[in-house]
Amino acid sequence: MTLSTLTITRPDDWHLHLRDGEALAAVAAHSARQFARAIIMPNLKPPVTTTAQALAYRERILAALQQAGVAAGSFTPLMTLYLTDNTAPEEIARARESGAVQAVKLYPAGATTNSDAGVTDLLGRCAKVLEAMEKAGMPLLTHGEATDPAIDVFDREKVFIDRVMIPLRRSFPALKVVFEHITTADAAQYVRDAEGPIGATLTPQHLLYNRNALFQGGMRPHWYCLPVLKRETHRQALVEVATSGNPRFFLGTDSAPHARGLKEHACGCAGCFTGLHAMELYAKAFDDVGRLDALEGFASFHGPDFYGLPRNAGTLTLVREPLRIPDELPFGQQTIVPLAAGETLPWRVST
Repeated sequence: MTLSTLTITRPDDWHLHLRDGEALAAVAAHSARQFARAIIMPNLKPPVTTTAQALAYRERILAALQQAGVAAGSFTPLMTLYLTDNTAPEEIARARESGAVQAVKLYPAGATTNSDAGVTDLLGRCAKVLEAMEKAGMPLLTHGEATDPAIDVFDREKVFIDRVMIPLRRSFPALKVVFEHITTADAAQYVRDAEGPIGATLTPQHLLYNRNALFQGGMRPHWYCLPVLKRETHRQALVEVATSGNPRFFLGTDSAPHARGLKEHACGCAGCFTGLHAMELYAKAFDDVGRLDALEGFASFHGPDFYGLPRNAGTLTLVREPLRIPDELPFGQQTIVPLAAGETLPWRVST
């Protein structure tokens, strides 16, 4: 019998870009429609490097949600700090005391959008901060790509495991680490088998598409993200762990909005916008392999359990009805193209 509706505990997004200003106002309500909470990425210009900046950003997010008509208290932004070579251990104490900052984000310098201020030598420059985080129970969220230009772009995640992740976790075995937006069988196997407190987020695009999607009928910039889509064997490995029920793997969209003109550009920006239709995309990925029964754990339970936060009390219902993804959406004075624009998904979030 084919399932026609699916009701799950209201999910959370453990990796979300909301940007700022007009962009924030354009996209925030889309995520709030589906998720109760989200870990908000700090790679603004300038980056969010202090607790005071994180709290100010949080207020701007709440104001944007109010302006968009989102009910007060229905969506909670969970803030993060952007780790730099100069982050002070005292900032970790302030972050923990704030109650609003949940994690610290590692961007290796030059790894992705707005990462120029990122870390150049993690263990050499940030050891005292990592020690403070380990003691405070503050998770480190890693953009897991080595940035040496000699490394093939498709191998950057695998090399990161050997050069950064293993030495990091050997030096700080009690540090909570989230391997963000994993894209390879190597990362999936590492997180599955490693000792100690580690988790991983998975995006809808990496569960649904392989790197062929970038080139079907020509170069398709709206499928371009970092880490880049990989081979089909890697996609299959990600689907396997995401649908396995293993609590180390949980939902993180990495929804990353960019104006259409900055994607369809001579040097286009990296990032897929999935904030509009994330749960419908995840439902398709799980349904495609007959594992809708595992979606609630992945989307609603594993993330809060890892972060030590309560599970949500509300619910979200998905209905097996066609959903045509719009060709574009308003984005301030410009437009934004959602992932798989113009295509039809088999599931729809019930309103």
